[in-house]
Amino acid sequence: MDYKKVYEEWLANPYFDEATKEELRAIEGDEKEIKERFYADLEFGTAGLRGIIGAGTNRMNVYTVRKATQGLANYIKSVGAQEKGVAIAYDSRHMSPEFADEAALCLAANGIKAYVFESLRPTPELSFAVRTLKCTAGINVTASHNPPEYNGYKVYWEDGAQITPPHDTGIMAEVKAVTDYANVKTMDKDAAVAAGLYEVIGANIDDLYIEALKSQVIHWDSIREVSKDLKIVYTPLHGTGNIPARRVLKELGFEHVYVVKEQELPDGDFPTVSYPNPEAEEAFELGLKLAKEVDADLVLATDPDADRLGVHVKDKDGVYHTLTGNMSGCLLEEYELSQRKAANGSLPEDGAVVSTIVTTNMAGTIARSYGLRFIEVLTGFKYIGQQILGFEQSGKGTYLFGFEESYGCLIGTHARDKDAIVATMALCEAAAYYKTQGKTLWDAMIDMYEKYGYYKDDIQAITLKGIEGLQKIQEIMETLRNETPSEIAGYKVLSARDYKKDTIKNMESGEMTKTGLPSSNVLYYDLSDDAWLCVRPSGTEPKVKFYYGVKGTSLEDADAKSAALGKQVVAMIQEML
Repeated sequence: MDYKKVYEEWLANPYFDEATKEELRAIEGDEKEIKERFYADLEFGTAGLRGIIGAGTNRMNVYTVRKATQGLANYIKSVGAQEKGVAIAYDSRHMSPEFADEAALCLAANGIKAYVFESLRPTPELSFAVRTLKCTAGINVTASHNPPEYNGYKVYWEDGAQITPPHDTGIMAEVKAVTDYANVKTMDKDAAVAAGLYEVIGANIDDLYIEALKSQVIHWDSIREVSKDLKIVYTPLHGTGNIPARRVLKELGFEHVYVVKEQELPDGDFPTVSYPNPEAEEAFELGLKLAKEVDADLVLATDPDADRLGVHVKDKDGVYHTLTGNMSGCLLEEYELSQRKAANGSLPEDGAVVSTIVTTNMAGTIARSYGLRFIEVLTGFKYIGQQILGFEQSGKGTYLFGFEESYGCLIGTHARDKDAIVATMALCEAAAYYKTQGKTLWDAMIDMYEKYGYYKDDIQAITLKGIEGLQKIQEIMETLRNETPSEIAGYKVLSARDYKKDTIKNMESGEMTKTGLPSSNVLYYDLSDDAWLCVRPSGTEPKVKFYYGVKGTSLEDADAKSAALGKQVVAMIQEML
């Protein structure tokens, strides 16, 4: 149907409420805005929904949320799993509580019980709740670190991880099959509660979640020794991390936790930042200011749904250093493995570390140094969760640590998504342990570099907008796919992986093997001197991304090599445009 006709249908149909129609009347005559809102349905992809809040088929609103939930309910019933219920959480964004309730009441109308958190909670706690309550699925209303005008809707399956095959494609098909909004079911909230189909959850799950985190602590002795001396600055960036992060640090015994007041309370406008991303330096401006005032040892920031953690650490000269996701992930990996081995005498023989293909090569180097299996998966923490499920189902493999370069890790198996609350706890524990050794976290970082090599990883992106841009991105991918370079920026290409074709080509012998991972439009080059390059189109933006890494002999050497590789990769791609 023509987008203008869909717009007029929304205005005329009594199914849509008056507030929605008033918003739509306000854009009458604005053809560009009408087209933007109605030219397509907001796509339900493998990560669920994400879009700008507003009226229209291509926006996040109560109707698109209900439609997605009806599709989810249809899928749950099609696999005969409706008896176990669905857990629902939400973050601090605009309309998050309303969207959570709409999803719950749609499920209830379909005879599926909803367990709804009483107030905002972190993403990892939703994952934990799905497993604890033995639910069929979970829904988290969040748009992670997107700008304030966005919201989203993530779906989890019974293992606590975001949906993977076959459930993702099955749910997507059911959502797509819902074409008439009027056929979407809902019911009165009081009636749902009375029927036992809507249950509020909160403190009981919180307590169990915090205990699960505390069970991961290795060095209670170190925390007790320096709890009066270690100074921590923390900001939840107006999101969900404030209460659980402060609670777990308090229960561990840390006495000096300073919260950035301007960013402490939930606020869907995120007024102190342009967008609430702990990867961005602006997210740390207020935290670093406070850190210098109180002479803090480390500065931590969680994103709005508290699954990702940004970190700054102070050296002995009082200088604060930014840790990338790769750096903080490796620092935690080394701490967890070394201290668990020291505490237990050894690590499990079938122990494994799991990471993504665009994460630093240092992750594998650390894991193998402890005699552990290192497993690489596609980008997305759900694939790390999938590996944990595989260990459980087969009885073979012990998950010890997992992380991805985009500031996410998981210690323990209480959740199946990245957990910034457990990462906050573990980094503070590590800081306490190293302080008892007379070291800062930055000292520990340098010790790690000296032990394994100075790995440096970075990312570049080229934006190509419009239909022509998307076509150009595909042309770049096909050119690289069909004409594998023998050398990139002075590094010899040792092997080329094509995750779309499921092939790994040994460039010297010509031997072909399989990647063993799901099909994905990603190319990866293993380069000489432990360098690498990965090319991947963005799934959400008109960009082609280039992840790359090098290994140097010092921080300065690694920085120089990384800058040179990045510059030459961009130049290589520019020649293709």
